[in-house]
This record gives sequence, C-alpha cells and structure tokens, in this order.
Amino acid sequence: MLSKRLWKLLQLSRKIWVRVTLIALLAVIAVAASSPLGRLIPDEIADRLGAEAVLPVLNVLASSMLAVVTFSLSVMVSSFQAASSQVTPRAHRLLLEDTTTQTVLATFLGAFIFALLALVLFRAGFYGGHASVVIFAFTVLVIALVVIAILRWIAHLSRLGSMDETMQMLENRVRRTMENHRKWPGLGAKCYDTYEKIPTGAVPVPASEGGYVRHIDVAALQSSVEKADCRVWLHAIPGDWVGEGEALAYLNHASEPAAEAVRDAYVFSPLRNFDQDPRFGLFVIAEVAERALSPGVNDPGTAIEVLARMERLLSRYSPDKVVAEEPDYDNIRVRRLPEADLIDEAYTMIARDGAAMVEVSTRLLGTLRRLARSRDAELSAAARELAKYALAAAEDAMSREHDLKRLHAAVEGWGGFSREEEPEPKVIQRS
Repeated sequence: MLSKRLWKLLQLSRKIWVRVTLIALLAVIAVAASSPLGRLIPDEIADRLGAEAVLPVLNVLASSMLAVVTFSLSVMVSSFQAASSQVTPRAHRLLLEDTTTQTVLATFLGAFIFALLALVLFRAGFYGGHASVVIFAFTVLVIALVVIAILRWIAHLSRLGSMDETMQMLENRVRRTMENHRKWPGLGAKCYDTYEKIPTGAVPVPASEGGYVRHIDVAALQSSVEKADCRVWLHAIPGDWVGEGEALAYLNHASEPAAEAVRDAYVFSPLRNFDQDPRFGLFVIAEVAERALSPGVNDPGTAIEVLARMERLLSRYSPDKVVAEEPDYDNIRVRRLPEADLIDEAYTMIARDGAAMVEVSTRLLGTLRRLARSRDAELSAAARELAKYALAAAEDAMSREHDLKRLHAAVEGWGGFSREEEPEPKVIQRS
C-alpha cells in the first residue's frame, strides 16, 4: 500500500499543470543546452544549416502552437462539461486526470515555449552558426512530437466526453480499486468484523477535523504504534464520513504518541475519491444509471448497460475469486467493509428509481440472481436481500398484469426466495 507521502505525490502527478510544467521545462533545457552542444558541430555542417534554415520553422511553431493550445483547451472544457451533464458530475474529476489529454496539451505548450525562447535568443544574438544546427535538430524533434500529438488528439477527440468512453474510463478505474480491495481488504492489516466487539476499555481516538476519509497510511501507523507498544482498531475506513470529534480508531491503552500517529495516518477531504474506496466507484457508475432513469432523460438502455458493467466488476472481483494477500501489519486491525455495502451502493438507487420499468427491473433481478450464486456466503446473502427489496419496489410501481408476469418470471424457481420469504404477487382486480 502507498505511504501518505507517495499517495500525495501520486495525486499531484494527476494534475494537468504538472505535466505541462515538466514538458515546458524540457523545452527550456533544450534551448539552454543548444549553445554548449554547438561546439561539437563540425564547421561544414554549421555553414550549411545556419539561422536562415531554422528561423522560418520557429516562426511557424510560435505563431501556430498557441492557437492550437487555446483551441484544444476550449474543446477539452466543452467535452468535460458534456460528460458532467450527460453522465455524472463526479466523472469530471476522472476526466481531469486523463493522461492523453494532459500529454497532448503539454506537448503543444512545450513546442510553443521552445519556439518562442529560441526566437528571442536568436534575435538577441545568443546563438552562433554552430548552435543553430543544434536548434535545427531540436526543432525537427519537436515537429515530430507535435505531429504525433496531433494524431493522438484527433483519435482521442472522437471519443472524449462521450457516454461510452466516460463509462469505460469509470469501469477501468473502479476495476483497479476493486482488485486492490480484494487483495488487501484491510489495507495490508488484518480485518475485524463490524459485529466483533472492540475490547472493553479501549481508548477512542477522536478526529481533529471532519471530512471523508480518502487515504490511510497503515505502514507509517504500524511503525509508530510498535514503538508505543499499542494495538489499534481502525474504525473509520476510506469512504466514511467522519465528523470532528468522532472516533477514528481505538487503542488498547492510552498513548498520546499513538493517538497522534493515528490522526497523522488519515487524509480527509470534503470529496471522495476512487483510490481506496470501492464503494465510491460503484456509486458513481450507478449514478450514470440514475441520471438515465430520470423522467427528463428516460434512457433505460443506459441503465441496463450500467447493470452489465457492475455485474462484471462484482462477479470478477468477488471474494471467492481473488485471494487476499497475507497481512503485513500485526499491530493494526481495520474494520472490514461488508459485502452488503458494495451491493447497496451499486444497485439500491437503480432498484428504487427503475422499479416502474419492467426491462430494468427484470435485468436487475437477473443480475442479482447470478451474483447470489457466488460461493461467498456474504455476497450471496446481500444479493438475495436486495433482490427482495427490488421485487417489492417493482410490484408496488407496476400496474400492468403483463409487466408483473415478466417480473415474476425473472425470479421463478430462484432458491434465493423461500416460499415464506417471497413476497406475494400483486393481484390486480379487473372490472
């Protein structure tokens, strides 16, 4: 698991200005290194490739790249706004981290800075004939990078901000989170069940600030509590909202250094993110279906596609298919995330707001029926429980006998419902 420092560096690396700054810095280094490298150029090459050969190309780069950057930024903003309005506002955060968009924009801006600085230094008389050859070589390299970036940008623009591309990005991101969650369900430590009682007399560690838990540095916490000879039960896990003064964790005995280490291990934010929080990823994908089911959109096809994507995630990364790694941190226990929470985040909104649409309800019940076949007893039980809620909600919302027959056919013969527990089919009186 990532340490707090590495995690912050990872978050920083996803900012667009970081990539732009790095490529712009490379452009500055290339311009600055041209004069020293020019001493290695033979005289006959310097006489052939002087300033007259490179200045027109630099003028073209300087005049065109700034316009390309401005146009690309406007296209990017429009695409992100379209994704936010058509898919979900939470998708905007993911699109901002799109590496293709960041690299293309950084390449265009870097080419502009390189050409502008080279022109200024040429006009100032900084470059002689030998340095001009080096600038010419760098210019050819920059042109090649710009051409490659334009080709990538053209291909990327055909998908950027579209429903399919945004949903695929969401699924890919959630897939990584789900895989990490299954491999390290306790973030590298052992888990304790929500029903297991914390030892009597354990000392709570109150939060010094409120917010969503975004990251926990379990490795650093293990090192600190070992020195304090403490054992820690982490109650707040990534994705939980913690109010100021609420218990983050419990210690087996009072220790101010250990309590401070617990607080330092947590990173809070007013916003959730995908890294350690599988619930949030499933919630965001479910929001796509929620928006599609709204009366103003009325797009059950998108909701059905969402159900297929989430079923693929939950079935592929079910507890019985991914073997958890051995815990590394003996002094820490982390509250286990119940399977019911994952099922609830993924399907409850769809079960409630898609209840009146028979095609959505039957597909949802079929999805839950397949998930209930999991060899993991807890996941199977959670799927059956939500199926009962979905069936009851659909029966209340539907009034047509044909729809109800299709609905009951979706659960016919399912062992997930015993005769005592299965809701009685709604009887429609016909006059």
